[in-house]
Amino acid sequence: MFERFTSDAREVVVLAQEEARALRHGHIGTEHLLLAQLRLDTPTTAVLRRHGLDHDEVAAAVAAHLGSADLDAEALRTLGIDLDAVRDVAEATFGPGALDAPRHGRQPRSPAHIPFSSRAKKVLELSLREALAMRARTIADGHIVLGLLREGQGLAAKVLHDRGIDPQVLREDITAALRG
Repeated sequence: MFERFTSDAREVVVLAQEEARALRHGHIGTEHLLLAQLRLDTPTTAVLRRHGLDHDEVAAAVAAHLGSADLDAEALRTLGIDLDAVRDVAEATFGPGALDAPRHGRQPRSPAHIPFSSRAKKVLELSLREALAMRARTIADGHIVLGLLREGQGLAAKVLHDRGIDPQVLREDITAALRG
């Protein structure tokens, strides 16, 4: 499926991984896809901005919902605990990744690989369906946003709802931008 992605759509996927890593989340969710889209300079991003979405504000909303290692580290710092120093000592003593939690008794996952949540996978599948419905030969970044809207249950949808954004109006505006 990724071979059908335009360069902007591929960039959304790559940036979503960077967003998850920056927030120190162990998955790529719908919220990371939305944050990634907001880092681009495309007609789809322009539509999102016209609807009042800003990368930094959405990142703050995501951190408020899911937490962020930076927020956790700051809370510990107020208690006199330097999380970075603790990690450094643990890794010096036990090896890199010593504090990474294993998954179901397996080895810790590679820091280079962050898996997609089931909802994010669904969004990517829906982006293909959106492209097909529009008779597009490729999957553009706007199709990913349409997939986010169609999925409608992830944190990205909650962030949109909390900001009073009407998903149907946004869908119409994104669709118009894609038809350009």
